[in-house]
Amino acid sequence: MFRSINRLNLLGLRRSLATSAEQRLKSFHIYRWNPDTPEIEPKMQTYEIDLNACGPMVLDALLKIKNEQDATLTFRRSCREGICGSCAMNIGGTNTLACLCKIDQDNAKDLKIYPLPHMFVVRDLVPDLTHFYKQYKSIQPYLQRETNPPDGRENLQTIEDRAKLDGLYECILCACCSTSCPSYWWNQQEYLGPAVLMQAYRWLIDSRDEATNLRKQMLQNSMSLYRCHTIMNCARTCPKGLNPGKAIAEIKKQLAFD
Repeated sequence: MFRSINRLNLLGLRRSLATSAEQRLKSFHIYRWNPDTPEIEPKMQTYEIDLNACGPMVLDALLKIKNEQDATLTFRRSCREGICGSCAMNIGGTNTLACLCKIDQDNAKDLKIYPLPHMFVVRDLVPDLTHFYKQYKSIQPYLQRETNPPDGRENLQTIEDRAKLDGLYECILCACCSTSCPSYWWNQQEYLGPAVLMQAYRWLIDSRDEATNLRKQMLQNSMSLYRCHTIMNCARTCPKGLNPGKAIAEIKKQLAFD
């Protein structure tokens, strides 16, 4: 009996040694800044993660770092399924969602993680999206009608009209596209940016909405819409595979032929 126990202990020791020998350590360089210590300049802090003991997504690595190495690391996250848009950040030079971004399994390559670019930073990887949400509110993103449905119940629309909203309503307002747009970087106080303009188009073409003329009037100025130069960074970076640039072009066509 004692011999069998000793053999089990020996096997366990061998397995633990083999596991430690097979670690695949990858370096993560993460942007750090704390508003409570403004005298300390922003810096990149390096953490090492064993890929064998970590989930496949960048968010898994961030959670592992926060839980096991540095509880002060700050970032937003919620659904972990690419639905809420909370974990938007710049990963390896691309704006994306940490929960949908797979870790490059080549542990010889370091990974750099920053907050969304050209935004004020609340702390570490958390950008200040206050202005972004105010812009979204400004387009009045809700159904507006002057008349009630004939049956007094629902505002119905045809299958064809409902299909026009595909590729627009899926936007989760993560701000990845807007913060990848050079025009938004330089003019964000007045230019609405690709995310908000795509939502403006979503309401412009909704067959149930009766505020079309008002919505067009709000965009008829030199800054809100026409700062788009069709660079198309927005479509390239959207984690949901949407095309805000196309939506903006469609708004321009509607205003031109109004």
